[in-house]
Formats: sequence, C-alpha cells, structure tokens
Amino acid sequence: MENTDTFEIFLTAPPGLEQTLLREAKELGFAEPKTVPGGVTVQGGWPDVWRANLCLRGAARVLARIGSFRAFHLAQLDKRARKFPWSEVLRSDVPVRVETTTNKKSKIYHAGAATQRIERAITEELGAEISAEAAITIKLRIEDNLCTFSVDTSGEGLHKRGHKTAVGKAPMRENLAALFLRDCGYTGTEPVVDPMCGSGTFVIEAAEIARGLLPGRSRNFAFEQLATFDADAWAAMRDVTTTQDTDVRCYGSDRNAGAVEMAAANAERAGVADLVQITQQAVSDLTPPDLGEGEQPGLVIVNPPYGARIGNKKLLYALYAALGETLKSRFSGWRVGIVTSETSLAKATDLPFLPYGPPVAHGGLKIRLFKTAPLP
Repeated sequence: MENTDTFEIFLTAPPGLEQTLLREAKELGFAEPKTVPGGVTVQGGWPDVWRANLCLRGAARVLARIGSFRAFHLAQLDKRARKFPWSEVLRSDVPVRVETTTNKKSKIYHAGAATQRIERAITEELGAEISAEAAITIKLRIEDNLCTFSVDTSGEGLHKRGHKTAVGKAPMRENLAALFLRDCGYTGTEPVVDPMCGSGTFVIEAAEIARGLLPGRSRNFAFEQLATFDADAWAAMRDVTTTQDTDVRCYGSDRNAGAVEMAAANAERAGVADLVQITQQAVSDLTPPDLGEGEQPGLVIVNPPYGARIGNKKLLYALYAALGETLKSRFSGWRVGIVTSETSLAKATDLPFLPYGPPVAHGGLKIRLFKTAPLP
C-alpha cells in the first residue's frame, strides 16, 4: 500500500451514534462516508488516516483496512498470511499484537488458533516481535470465510485528548460528549452551561469547538510507528492553525469542591481556561449567566447521576425534579440536553422533551440523550 493508494478507513463510534459521526465526517470532507454498525466508513489514503485521528471529535478509533483474502481452513490462512505484504504497513522493529474476531458462519471459527497463525506469519516473514503491550494492533475479522485485516492507527482511544489528567467518579468520554453536543445542535457559537460538570468534559469540549482547536493536537498516535508514516507531511498537517477568536463562554458548576478544582485544572491544560468559568454550587442555586449585548441563550447540557451508575435510583428522582424546576423557571429560551440511562429519571424533570434519540452503549449501560427545543 503506497501513500497514494485509496482504501477503506473505518471510524468507530459508540453504537447508536453512527449517524452523528457520519454528519461530522461529511462536514470535514472525508470521501464516500457511509454508516455501518459501530461506525462510519470513508475512503482515503494514509494522510486521510492521520487527518481523521487529528480532527474528528466523535470517532473512538480509526482503523485502516490494509487487505483481505479468503481462507477456508487454518493451513490456508497460514499460507496466505505468509504472502501478505506486511512490510508495506508494519515495521520490523516495532512490536505488534493481533486480535481476531470470527463467527460460526466461517469454516475458521477458533479465534485463538487464527491469531497464532497470523502472529507466526508476522514474526517469521517480517521479523517483528509479538507483544501483548504493543502499541500497534492488527485486527483480523473472519466473516463468511473472508479474512479482513485492519490496523488500529489510533493507539489509545481518541477520547483521550492528551490534556486531561483528572477525571471524576463516572466520566463522560470526550468523543461521546462531542457527539451529544453535535446532536443538541451545538456548533461553537453559543454559551453552554453544565450544572453538574464533574471533570468538565462537556464545557471543555464545547470551548474547544468554539475556539476551533483540533481534538488530537496534544497527543501521539499509533500510526506514527507504521512504515507508511511521513513525519514531515504529518508535521505540516499538525501545524495548520485552525483556531479562531471567540466571545463564546462555557459555564460549569458542581456541588463538589474537588470536581470544581479538577475541571478548572483540565480547562487550563486544554488551553481554554479563559473561555470556561467553573464555580461550586448546588443545582438549586443555578442561574443563567449574564449574556452580553446581542448574545442569545444557548445550551444547558448535563450528565446527572443515574441509578445504575451511582447509588440508589430512588434518591435521584428529587434531584432530577429540582433540576427540571430550576431550568423551567429560570432558563427560558435555552435548549436542554440531559444524558441518562433511565427514561423515568428524565421524565422526573417534567421538561418538554423532543422525540428521544437512540440508546447508546456506554460502559456496559444503555444511555440516551433527552433534549428539548428552546424552553418557553
């Protein structure tokens, strides 16, 4: 695979939010974006892989499809894996690990045995070491006897932006927060309020969008250790300035002093401390920020505790009711987005929700975004 080759790139998304990631991929101009279960496929070359990692806020990982062949038994898999052009993508001096998924539709259904054959082919034909801790992961999917190879070009999940060290008890992943902000119609041109901000994920993500900061600007990626990597081209791509001046402000608050301190430190590291105001207060004390001349109400977005996530659900109905009362009485003109695992808790706010979004898999739970039009 030369740098000029076009191949399929798979952008993984939290299941349920594929359509939201599709909109982002289209907006950023990726070629031929299509939704598939668990993400979005686009067509491109290696520079598109780098750009996807650097620029996409909603993707969880970026996988490059590096080739496929049919195999009906392990001996055939072994033989064809040895002829696979590993050296075009992998470096012999960089350790690799192999992960296999298969199903009963294929003649080869033992994932462990398939993994061993691929590992042996890579060590004996390429000379690369196999290591469980390797930064480079080759993913083999065997479906209907078709063996498809992908390389995980991200390394650590893309929600790890590289500038947030402190997280709370039940953190919202950054890529998930970005997708929910997008689903609420947020484009970086209006104020955002999160009255239970925890480590500050929603307000920091919103402020970064407002300033035009690239989500991958502060971290390294697995693709930097591939044979296809061009350090000069990557440096040029990374150095493109996308930041913009903005008057948008984002407001986070939390009743927990430790969370307030943590969120403020995270905003500082992300380079948006001047756009983010974090205060310690209870939801019942929440009031809208003073809007400047010509500034319109914006978005209140909140990820409150939910029964399955923290503590006893019965104790939470009063909290949700208080949140709803505060928003209805004080936030006229503001849109609201609430993320929770329980429809009954969302309903306890008595807010006029629009038709619900899809359930989204998150940390072993199904969560959902409940959103409103501007409140009366």
